[in-house]
Amino acid sequence: MFSALVCGASVFPGLFFTFRKLLRSAVTHWSEGDVVVVSERLVSAIHASVSTAAGVTVVTSCRDVMTDSHWLVNGFVLFGAPYMALDIYAMYLSHFHAQGGKDPGRAPSGHSLQTVRDFLHKDWILVLHHLTLLLVFLPITLFFRRGLGDFFVGCLFTTEFSTPFVSLGKILIQLGLDNTRLHRINGIAVLLSFFTCRILIFPFMYWMYGRQFGIPLHRVAFHLPLHCNVGNLVILAPQIYWFFLLLKKAKRLYLRQKRGRGDGHKDRPKTD
Repeated sequence: MFSALVCGASVFPGLFFTFRKLLRSAVTHWSEGDVVVVSERLVSAIHASVSTAAGVTVVTSCRDVMTDSHWLVNGFVLFGAPYMALDIYAMYLSHFHAQGGKDPGRAPSGHSLQTVRDFLHKDWILVLHHLTLLLVFLPITLFFRRGLGDFFVGCLFTTEFSTPFVSLGKILIQLGLDNTRLHRINGIAVLLSFFTCRILIFPFMYWMYGRQFGIPLHRVAFHLPLHCNVGNLVILAPQIYWFFLLLKKAKRLYLRQKRGRGDGHKDRPKTD
Protein backbone atom coordinates (compact mmCIF):
# COMPACT_ATOMS: atom_id res chain seq x y z
CA MET A 1 0.00 0.00 0.00
CA PHE A 2 3.01 2.31 0.40
CA SER A 3 3.13 2.50 -3.39
CA ALA A 4 -0.32 4.14 -3.37
CA LEU A 5 1.02 6.90 -1.10
CA VAL A 6 4.04 7.45 -3.36
CA CYS A 7 1.77 7.50 -6.40
CA GLY A 8 -0.51 10.13 -4.86
CA ALA A 9 2.50 12.20 -3.80
CA SER A 10 3.61 12.21 -7.44
CA VAL A 11 0.28 12.57 -9.23
CA PHE A 12 -1.40 15.49 -7.43
CA PRO A 13 1.59 17.86 -7.09
CA GLY A 14 2.55 16.92 -10.65
CA LEU A 15 -0.90 17.84 -11.93
CA PHE A 16 -0.93 21.09 -9.98
CA PHE A 17 2.41 22.34 -11.27
CA THR A 18 1.65 21.10 -14.80
CA PHE A 19 -1.65 23.01 -14.89
CA ARG A 20 0.11 26.13 -13.61
CA LYS A 21 2.70 25.90 -16.37
CA LEU A 22 0.13 25.28 -19.10
CA LEU A 23 -2.18 28.07 -17.95
CA ARG A 24 0.67 30.59 -17.74
CA SER A 25 1.45 29.84 -21.39
CA ALA A 26 -2.13 29.58 -22.64
CA VAL A 27 -3.76 32.52 -20.80
CA THR A 28 -1.07 35.18 -20.71
CA HIS A 29 -3.32 37.96 -19.38
CA TRP A 30 -4.06 36.06 -16.16
CA SER A 31 -2.22 36.94 -12.98
CA GLU A 32 -0.35 34.29 -11.04
CA GLY A 33 -3.22 34.30 -8.55
CA ASP A 34 -5.71 33.47 -11.32
CA VAL A 35 -3.47 30.63 -12.52
CA VAL A 36 -3.15 29.20 -9.01
CA VAL A 37 -6.90 29.33 -8.36
CA VAL A 38 -7.84 27.54 -11.59
CA SER A 39 -5.04 24.99 -11.20
CA GLU A 40 -6.23 24.22 -7.68
CA ARG A 41 -9.81 23.82 -8.90
CA LEU A 42 -8.79 21.48 -11.74
CA VAL A 43 -6.78 19.23 -9.43
CA SER A 44 -9.63 19.28 -6.91
CA ALA A 45 -12.09 18.17 -9.59
CA ILE A 46 -9.82 15.31 -10.64
CA HIS A 47 -9.32 14.11 -7.07
CA ALA A 48 -13.06 14.31 -6.40
CA SER A 49 -13.91 12.36 -9.55
CA VAL A 50 -11.48 9.57 -8.62
CA SER A 51 -12.78 9.59 -5.03
CA THR A 52 -16.39 9.27 -6.22
CA ALA A 53 -15.50 6.44 -8.60
CA ALA A 54 -13.67 4.61 -5.80
CA GLY A 55 -16.59 5.15 -3.42
CA VAL A 56 -19.20 3.86 -5.87
CA THR A 57 -17.03 0.80 -6.57
CA VAL A 58 -16.70 0.01 -2.86
CA VAL A 59 -20.36 0.65 -1.99
CA THR A 60 -21.70 -1.49 -4.83
CA SER A 61 -19.26 -4.30 -3.98
CA CYS A 62 -20.09 -4.62 -0.27
CA ARG A 63 -23.17 -6.72 0.50
CA ASP A 64 -22.57 -6.80 4.22
CA VAL A 65 -22.17 -3.21 5.42
CA MET A 66 -19.99 -4.22 8.36
CA THR A 67 -17.77 -7.12 7.35
CA ASP A 68 -17.31 -6.97 3.57
CA SER A 69 -14.00 -5.42 2.54
CA HIS A 70 -12.51 -3.94 -0.60
CA TRP A 71 -8.85 -3.22 -1.36
CA LEU A 72 -9.72 0.24 -2.73
CA VAL A 73 -10.53 1.59 0.73
CA ASN A 74 -7.02 1.56 2.17
CA GLY A 75 -5.51 2.10 -1.27
CA PHE A 76 -7.43 5.27 -2.01
CA VAL A 77 -7.02 6.68 1.52
CA LEU A 78 -3.25 6.51 1.05
CA PHE A 79 -3.42 7.71 -2.56
CA GLY A 80 -5.58 10.71 -1.65
CA ALA A 81 -3.67 11.76 1.49
CA PRO A 82 -1.04 13.82 -0.42
CA TYR A 83 -3.86 15.72 -2.13
CA MET A 84 -5.13 16.99 1.24
CA ALA A 85 -1.70 18.38 2.08
CA LEU A 86 -1.30 19.83 -1.42
CA ASP A 87 -4.71 21.51 -1.29
CA ILE A 88 -3.83 23.32 1.94
CA TYR A 89 -0.68 24.60 0.20
CA ALA A 90 -2.64 25.60 -2.92
CA MET A 91 -5.27 27.42 -0.85
CA TYR A 92 -2.50 29.30 0.93
CA LEU A 93 -0.95 30.29 -2.42
CA SER A 94 -4.35 31.54 -3.62
CA HIS A 95 -4.68 33.63 -0.47
CA PHE A 96 -1.10 34.91 -0.79
CA HIS A 97 -1.62 36.12 -4.36
CA ALA A 98 -5.05 37.54 -3.50
CA GLN A 99 -3.35 39.88 -1.01
CA GLY A 100 -1.35 41.41 -3.83
CA GLY A 101 -4.41 41.26 -6.07
CA LYS A 102 -6.18 43.86 -3.96
CA ASP A 103 -4.03 46.34 -5.86
CA PRO A 104 -3.75 45.14 -9.50
CA GLY A 105 -0.44 46.93 -9.94
CA ARG A 106 1.18 45.47 -6.84
CA ALA A 107 2.69 42.02 -6.43
CA PRO A 108 2.58 40.25 -3.09
CA SER A 109 5.33 41.59 -0.85
CA GLY A 110 6.44 38.19 0.39
CA HIS A 111 5.54 35.27 2.59
CA SER A 112 5.34 36.01 6.29
CA LEU A 113 3.87 34.70 9.51
CA GLN A 114 1.19 37.37 9.24
CA THR A 115 0.18 36.08 5.82
CA VAL A 116 -0.10 32.57 7.23
CA ARG A 117 -2.15 33.83 10.18
CA ASP A 118 -4.48 35.73 7.86
CA PHE A 119 -4.92 32.62 5.72
CA LEU A 120 -5.67 30.40 8.72
CA HIS A 121 -8.13 32.97 10.07
CA LYS A 122 -9.93 33.23 6.73
CA ASP A 123 -10.05 29.53 5.76
CA TRP A 124 -9.77 27.83 9.15
CA ILE A 125 -12.77 25.56 8.57
CA LEU A 126 -11.38 24.15 5.32
CA VAL A 127 -7.90 23.78 6.80
CA LEU A 128 -9.33 22.05 9.87
CA HIS A 129 -11.40 19.79 7.60
CA HIS A 130 -8.31 18.74 5.62
CA LEU A 131 -6.17 18.24 8.73
CA THR A 132 -8.91 16.16 10.36
CA LEU A 133 -9.02 13.89 7.33
CA LEU A 134 -5.23 13.54 7.41
CA LEU A 135 -4.64 13.23 11.14
CA VAL A 136 -7.85 11.52 12.31
CA PHE A 137 -9.73 9.88 9.45
CA LEU A 138 -6.63 8.37 7.81
CA PRO A 139 -5.23 6.58 10.90
CA ILE A 140 -8.69 5.39 11.96
CA THR A 141 -9.30 3.95 8.48
CA LEU A 142 -5.92 2.27 8.22
CA PHE A 143 -5.24 1.04 11.75
CA PHE A 144 -8.22 1.13 14.12
CA ARG A 145 -11.24 -0.22 12.20
CA ARG A 146 -10.15 -3.88 12.44
CA GLY A 147 -11.22 -4.34 8.81
CA LEU A 148 -14.84 -3.35 9.50
CA GLY A 149 -17.07 -0.83 7.74
CA ASP A 150 -15.55 -0.55 4.27
CA PHE A 151 -19.07 0.16 2.99
CA PHE A 152 -19.32 3.31 5.12
CA VAL A 153 -15.85 4.52 4.14
CA GLY A 154 -16.91 4.07 0.51
CA CYS A 155 -19.99 6.21 1.22
CA LEU A 156 -17.73 8.93 2.61
CA PHE A 157 -15.63 8.79 -0.56
CA THR A 158 -18.74 9.61 -2.61
CA THR A 159 -19.28 12.86 -0.69
CA GLU A 160 -16.77 14.36 -3.14
CA PHE A 161 -19.29 14.02 -5.98
CA SER A 162 -20.31 17.68 -5.66
CA THR A 163 -16.74 19.02 -5.80
CA PRO A 164 -16.31 19.03 -9.62
CA PHE A 165 -19.44 21.17 -9.91
CA VAL A 166 -18.15 23.55 -7.23
CA SER A 167 -14.81 23.74 -9.06
CA LEU A 168 -16.50 24.34 -12.41
CA GLY A 169 -18.50 27.19 -10.90
CA LYS A 170 -15.34 28.91 -9.65
CA ILE A 171 -13.62 28.41 -13.01
CA LEU A 172 -16.60 29.91 -14.85
CA ILE A 173 -16.43 32.94 -12.56
CA GLN A 174 -12.71 33.22 -13.28
CA LEU A 175 -13.50 33.18 -17.01
CA GLY A 176 -16.14 35.89 -16.61
CA LEU A 177 -18.99 33.52 -17.42
CA ASP A 178 -20.87 33.90 -14.14
CA ASN A 179 -23.93 35.41 -15.86
CA THR A 180 -24.35 32.59 -18.37
CA ARG A 181 -26.95 29.83 -18.48
CA LEU A 182 -24.17 27.27 -18.01
CA HIS A 183 -23.25 28.86 -14.68
CA ARG A 184 -26.88 28.83 -13.54
CA ILE A 185 -27.34 25.18 -14.50
CA ASN A 186 -24.07 24.31 -12.76
CA GLY A 187 -25.29 26.15 -9.66
CA ILE A 188 -28.38 23.95 -9.52
CA ALA A 189 -26.15 20.88 -9.95
CA VAL A 190 -23.96 22.09 -7.05
CA LEU A 191 -26.94 22.42 -4.69
CA LEU A 192 -28.51 19.08 -5.65
CA SER A 193 -25.27 17.08 -5.60
CA PHE A 194 -24.07 18.70 -2.37
CA PHE A 195 -27.34 18.08 -0.54
CA THR A 196 -27.58 14.50 -1.81
CA CYS A 197 -24.00 13.32 -1.36
CA ARG A 198 -22.84 15.38 1.61
CA ILE A 199 -25.97 15.51 3.76
CA LEU A 200 -28.45 12.79 2.74
CA ILE A 201 -25.59 10.28 2.60
CA PHE A 202 -25.57 10.15 6.42
CA PRO A 203 -29.22 9.07 6.92
CA PHE A 204 -28.64 6.70 3.99
CA MET A 205 -25.76 5.01 5.84
CA TYR A 206 -27.89 4.71 8.99
CA TRP A 207 -30.76 3.31 6.92
CA MET A 208 -28.52 0.69 5.28
CA TYR A 209 -27.21 -0.38 8.69
CA GLY A 210 -30.73 -0.60 10.07
CA ARG A 211 -31.99 -2.54 7.06
CA GLN A 212 -29.30 -5.19 7.48
CA PHE A 213 -29.95 -5.66 11.20
CA GLY A 214 -33.70 -5.08 11.20
CA ILE A 215 -33.59 -1.78 13.10
CA PRO A 216 -35.92 1.15 12.29
CA LEU A 217 -34.07 4.21 11.00
CA HIS A 218 -34.99 6.35 14.01
CA ARG A 219 -33.51 3.73 16.37
CA VAL A 220 -30.22 3.08 14.56
CA ALA A 221 -28.25 5.80 16.38
CA PHE A 222 -29.07 4.16 19.73
CA HIS A 223 -27.58 0.86 18.54
CA LEU A 224 -24.27 2.40 17.48
CA PRO A 225 -21.30 3.21 19.74
CA LEU A 226 -21.16 6.83 20.87
CA HIS A 227 -17.91 7.50 19.01
CA CYS A 228 -19.53 6.48 15.70
CA ASN A 229 -22.36 8.97 16.16
CA VAL A 230 -19.98 11.70 17.30
CA GLY A 231 -17.67 11.06 14.34
CA ASN A 232 -20.56 11.29 11.89
CA LEU A 233 -21.78 14.49 13.53
CA VAL A 234 -18.31 16.05 13.33
CA ILE A 235 -18.20 15.31 9.60
CA LEU A 236 -21.82 16.31 8.96
CA ALA A 237 -21.80 19.66 10.81
CA PRO A 238 -19.49 21.55 8.41
CA GLN A 239 -21.37 20.08 5.44
CA ILE A 240 -24.62 21.64 6.71
CA TYR A 241 -22.82 24.94 7.31
CA TRP A 242 -21.35 24.96 3.79
CA PHE A 243 -24.72 24.04 2.30
CA PHE A 244 -26.35 27.05 3.92
CA LEU A 245 -23.53 29.22 2.55
CA LEU A 246 -24.24 27.81 -0.91
CA LEU A 247 -27.94 28.59 -0.50
CA LYS A 248 -27.15 32.17 0.53
CA LYS A 249 -24.82 32.58 -2.44
CA ALA A 250 -27.45 31.15 -4.81
CA LYS A 251 -30.02 33.57 -3.42
CA ARG A 252 -27.68 36.53 -3.93
CA LEU A 253 -26.98 35.51 -7.52
CA TYR A 254 -30.68 35.02 -8.22
CA LEU A 255 -31.59 38.44 -6.82
CA ARG A 256 -28.74 40.11 -8.67
CA GLN A 257 -29.78 38.57 -11.98
CA LYS A 258 -33.42 39.42 -11.30
CA ARG A 259 -32.49 43.05 -10.67
CA GLY A 260 -30.41 42.99 -13.83
CA ARG A 261 -33.35 41.76 -15.90
CA GLY A 262 -35.58 44.38 -14.26
CA ASP A 263 -33.12 47.15 -15.07
CA GLY A 264 -32.94 45.87 -18.62
CA HIS A 265 -36.71 46.13 -19.01
CA LYS A 266 -36.69 49.67 -17.56
CA ASP A 267 -34.00 50.79 -19.99
CA ARG A 268 -35.79 49.25 -22.96
CA PRO A 269 -37.47 52.00 -25.07
CA LYS A 270 -41.26 51.97 -25.12
CA THR A 271 -43.05 51.41 -28.38
CA ASP A 272 -46.55 52.47 -29.29
